[in-house]
Amino acid sequence: MAFEAPFEVLNADFSKRVVMETAAMEWQASPSPSVWRKRLDLLEGEYGRVTSVVRYDAGSRFHSHGHPEGEEILVLEGVFSDEHGDYLAGTYLLNPPGFEHAPFSKEGCVLFVKLYQYGGAARTHVATNTARAAWEPGPAPGVQQIPLYFDEAHPESVRLLRFAPGARLPEYEMLGGEEIFVLEGAFEDGEGSYPKGAWLRNPPGGRHALASKKGCRLYVKSGHLDA
Repeated sequence: MAFEAPFEVLNADFSKRVVMETAAMEWQASPSPSVWRKRLDLLEGEYGRVTSVVRYDAGSRFHSHGHPEGEEILVLEGVFSDEHGDYLAGTYLLNPPGFEHAPFSKEGCVLFVKLYQYGGAARTHVATNTARAAWEPGPAPGVQQIPLYFDEAHPESVRLLRFAPGARLPEYEMLGGEEIFVLEGAFEDGEGSYPKGAWLRNPPGGRHALASKKGCRLYVKSGHLDA
């Protein structure tokens, strides 16, 4: 008799490499009739750990709700809002465990969202407008970075990387695994080329080198997949 999970799962084996081209994926309905999503990984069903691209139609609203295991948001397009403020495209949010809000979008927006992945006491709330943040020297010539989140008490490190045309990041080991979401342009590694909207999840212990012929901007998260 075949085993059936008691809840829906998607890309739930973190020991396997995953590549998703979100630009080619269809929008799927969410519990709200005016909010749509493209789910990239999912554990423990509708209210479990999930990574997704989310679209709010203009005038969308969600009822007030809490995030017992935290929430991470990167605003890709438009303006995302809640009772705490308005967040323009480029804003990075990390809402710690216990955070509550009633999100909405007057004009509509598109978000990169990670839910139920940030347990642990004493996490700080983060709200960074990366469109106004200064780029810092990165890990290789022609590569700049904006650090978004790092705390020695927790496993993950999050940053934006910006590659100049022709820039290359030499081969490195992905200790603790790595996720990449392509925000702009395209990059290449030894296994393929990845355009805007591509999402990659690489398992702990793998190695690769990154390069970009025409330049790119990436969201990169590392160190969290074997925690």
